[in-house]
Amino acid sequence: MTIPKFLLGDNSQFPDAIFVVHTEFPRFIIDLTKDEIEWFEEFDKQDEDELASETENAIKQATEFYDAEIAKYDVE
Repeated sequence: MTIPKFLLGDNSQFPDAIFVVHTEFPRFIIDLTKDEIEWFEEFDKQDEDELASETENAIKQATEFYDAEIAKYDVE
């Protein structure tokens, strides 16, 4: 099965949250309303520098994905 790189997530227990799930390495879920990330991967101490730069890029990509998906709803 092929799955997309990003998925929108919704949960009625968190009505104000905007979740985006990143399905490729490094896998994570982000709440765009708080810019909080929960990683699904374990990282070594040596990976932390790379992770810091990747985090900024991942947040940008997740936000762009969300904006593009919402724009599609606005058109319909």
